[in-house]
Amino acid sequence: MKKLFIVLMAAVLGGAVSAQDKDLAAIQKAGVWKVGTEGTYPPFTFHDASGALVGFDVEIARELGKKLGVKTEFVEGKWDGLIAGLDVRRYDAVINEVTITDARKAKYDFSDAYIVSKAVLVVKADNTAIKTFADVKGLKLGQTLTSSFGKLAQTNGATVVPVDGFNQSIDLLLAGRIDATFNDSLSFYDFVQHRPDAKVKIAASEANADAQGVLVRKGEAQFVAALNKAMAALKADGTYGKISQKYFGADVSK
Repeated sequence: MKKLFIVLMAAVLGGAVSAQDKDLAAIQKAGVWKVGTEGTYPPFTFHDASGALVGFDVEIARELGKKLGVKTEFVEGKWDGLIAGLDVRRYDAVINEVTITDARKAKYDFSDAYIVSKAVLVVKADNTAIKTFADVKGLKLGQTLTSSFGKLAQTNGATVVPVDGFNQSIDLLLAGRIDATFNDSLSFYDFVQHRPDAKVKIAASEANADAQGVLVRKGEAQFVAALNKAMAALKADGTYGKISQKYFGADVSK
């Protein structure tokens, strides 16, 4: 009986240990990994005119799947419940521009960052006077009032001209009704992809950037290591660069 008890306990403990890193093994056995994403957040994850799911994050996910040796299956959901879907095992990972934060890292694990975003100061292409954030003091900047960019403009001594969004601020900038605008670097690159004729440029960028990674359940060290290895391979063989250029016309990994 004693020997049987020891064997049973070993089995229980062994199961508990293996359960900590079971996702990668399960994915490899199934030959598919399921990825949670919104499908409504261009240019990262959205549906094109034909109805196909496309976007920067979508292509990165598919290429990661190839490196892992499995097919990629997407499970779409609204942002409010997207991360919670990972908890109930609806999918193996979330790839949807999830910012790596200390609060999230306390409950989940992340891959290495695959894209970064930062605040940038956008001016007309022929503007040579504005070179730093501090240079906007006393100038007019088009910003949404409640955004962090509006607060950034006010912090640097600018007068905020209310706008509904980035496109409107660019229109005001080109019309000479404002002097500059703060926004997200990724939004700027996406805008330029769609309006390459717009005579605007980035005059300055913040030093610190927000990094986004692949979100997985806590305790999946082997899975995270495999994702990091796959991501490094995508960058090394040029695949990442092609996707980055396709959607942003720039390297958005740093």
